[in-house]
Amino acid sequence: MAGNIEVVGEAGPSGLDQASFRRVLGRFCTGVTVVAGMDGERPVGFTCQSFAALSLEPPLVLFCPGRTSRTWPLLAESGRFCVNVLADRQEAVSTAFGRGGVDKFAEVGWHPGPSGSPVLDDVLAWADCTVEAVHEAGDHYVVIGRVQALGEGGARNPLLFYRGAYAGVRAEAGPLDALLAWPGQDDWL
Repeated sequence: MAGNIEVVGEAGPSGLDQASFRRVLGRFCTGVTVVAGMDGERPVGFTCQSFAALSLEPPLVLFCPGRTSRTWPLLAESGRFCVNVLADRQEAVSTAFGRGGVDKFAEVGWHPGPSGSPVLDDVLAWADCTVEAVHEAGDHYVVIGRVQALGEGGARNPLLFYRGAYAGVRAEAGPLDALLAWPGQDDWL
């Protein structure tokens, strides 16, 4: 142990212990999204934590569905999806879309986005996308989507996931907000 850093797992012949991997990487806080699309006339979707912005030019995002997902093949076939960024107090939405074998849209309001993919009510933001590329990666896929349209909801806080549970953040305007809004040539984003 060096300082307060402790080695809790090292890759051996059989790889890393999955419980240690999950526990240690669970210390990285993620946002919570619902990736949704249409299977013919029926809306489908699933909860997804592995979502990120990838590129500004062209506008690309990525998410990583599991290989065992029953919903991802339906979205892949349609070639379109909408990523819905959940707000605080949408834990029930996340839980509903994390379950299998139920009508996930039965108790959730939504409307079709520009591509027809579902935009859920009361989300912080959404990105309507087409599938750009899919890569195999271990027990998941890495799906790259080209953003065709996007929008934002009200000024609320995000729903976060940390160490196996939902978490919150209290976002307050501060000095960094002024820097991020700076219209100069050297913008961060």
